Amino acid sequence: MADYLLFATERYGLPILQPLADALHAGGHRVHALLAAGAAGLALPAPVRAVDVRGAARLRPRAVFSASNEVPTFVAGAKVQLFHGFNVEKRADEQGHFRVRGLFDLYCTQGPATTAPFQALAARLGHFAVVQTGWPKLDPLFRDDGGAAAALRAQAGERPVVMFASTFTERLSAAPHLLPGIAAEIARGDRYWLLTLHPKCPPALFQRYRALAGPNAAFVEPEQLVTAQRAADVLLADTTSVVSEFVVQHKPVVTFRNRAPKPHMLDFDDPARLPEMLAHAFDPGPALRAAIVAYAGAIHPYRDGRSSERVIEATGALLDGRLGTLARKPLSALWRAWQIRRELGYWGV
Repeated sequence: MADYLLFATERYGLPILQPLADALHAGGHRVHALLAAGAAGLALPAPVRAVDVRGAARLRPRAVFSASNEVPTFVAGAKVQLFHGFNVEKRADEQGHFRVRGLFDLYCTQGPATTAPFQALAARLGHFAVVQTGWPKLDPLFRDDGGAAAALRAQAGERPVVMFASTFTERLSAAPHLLPGIAAEIARGDRYWLLTLHPKCPPALFQRYRALAGPNAAFVEPEQLVTAQRAADVLLADTTSVVSEFVVQHKPVVTFRNRAPKPHMLDFDDPARLPEMLAHAFDPGPALRAAIVAYAGAIHPYRDGRSSERVIEATGALLDGRLGTLARKPLSALWRAWQIRRELGYWGV
């Protein structure tokens, strides 16, 4: 039995960490959680034990699993990057998904599309290892969820189900532009809607979307995101990583002004075309279906619900020396490590 620490700085990190916590507990390990910044005040259910910053430092865990771009380097143990989303190309590679900050020892990648670039970076930089494991957050998509998705879908009756999700990035968000069209679709009532927004979206926008809930729609909190994805037939979104999460199920997605539209998306830029695009998604042709399956295989080929177990195995391989010897972290990482100490308020006291 060993101690492990889970780390998140945003609310959306909790659904990433929960399946990993379950797998660690199943292996007989003790699991602790340090939830800071935007995740402060939240908790993962028992038997995960909440710790503060000083408690995390005293813990000396075997590994720290992070669902953030950062990790407290002053805590003992291997530092493992789980990622807080898929690569949706919001930014240039070196400033986005493939930015290496020098904080992590192991990157657990989601699929071939991201594994190869990180392996190339690891070969050049030498101070971290890369193992393709799949993403723990998606484990519940392919496991028995105790009827949670079925219960959410039951509210639709016999109607098809549409899920709407939007990023918080203002220039990329569909939420303000599509609100009238979504409201009209919900009022018509021929489909049932599951509505959700990124936790960082403006409170006023949350209020307007929550107000659409009723007999034809429900508002879904971030912790229910995976359950909603299982329950829905089609996703309407923008440049959010929920698009990739949904496609892994081989289901159609409609995107509004996606920053990097691809063949598996039904992308459009005129809000008036929303009914047309939804109709297309509910009747996808062979070419679209093939594109969806191909993209899903590139970003996350695992459909066994066991990515958490692969993360644990990869971490063990790192700690046992089976992934080779890592070079020293770059000097630039010292500055970021100091900033993290400052943000978390830890100075060794």
